[in-house]
Amino acid sequence: MTRIAREAGLSRESLYKALPRTGDPNFETVRAVLRAPGLQLSVRRAGEPAA
Repeated sequence: MTRIAREAGLSRESLYKALPRTGDPNFETVRAVLRAPGLQLSVRRAGEPAA
């Protein structure tokens, strides 16, 4: 968690606050957390097969 927070440009504390089951992270937080380990978010039309 510490490494992800550092690479996402967030404090560890803010990451723990944003990501619990009851958390409500904003889109930028989610995007930063996904980018830290080299992941990206993509969107596709419902019902279309994944590429």
